[in-house]
Amino acid sequence: MSTQKETRQRAGTVEENALRLETEKAEQIIEALNSDLADAYVLYHQLHKHHWNVEGAEFLDVHVFLQEVYEDVEAAADEVAERLQALGGVPHASMTTLAENATVEPEDEDVYDVRTSLANDLEMMGDIIESYRQHVELAEGLGDYATGEMLREQLETIEEHAHHIEHYLEDDSLVVESATN
Repeated sequence: MSTQKETRQRAGTVEENALRLETEKAEQIIEALNSDLADAYVLYHQLHKHHWNVEGAEFLDVHVFLQEVYEDVEAAADEVAERLQALGGVPHASMTTLAENATVEPEDEDVYDVRTSLANDLEMMGDIIESYRQHVELAEGLGDYATGEMLREQLETIEEHAHHIEHYLEDDSLVVESATN
């Protein structure tokens, strides 16, 4: 292994990009995308926690659903990181930096009932949805329609997952009352 160490680009800097987006505009978009990246990893870890700890009669369905969601969140995070790198930025990568730059608050280390866990996920998703809407507007307002489109597609996916969680949290059930006594 080489012991040579060469920094190719310092974190927090923005270089010219082949996409021909002005550096001043790219800086604003990169800041927004790094925030989205940090939020995605907070959500990813919380969803993964709930995937590990889910219990109850609906265990398997919820377990599988949460895996699908956290895999979608991870794929979106990768796409965001690659886009902000293409814009000349440096994606946040360390756990410390991601935690410091996230705009959402993860739940603590305790394990909660499924309803509480899903409600916490839904709350975090709602905050991320609002942020994405602002960042779509920002990117497109600065002439970066490709980033706006990428975020719009990711927004559609997270909205769909939030809608499904909302359904999980409804009180309608096929379980008859006598089965719960």
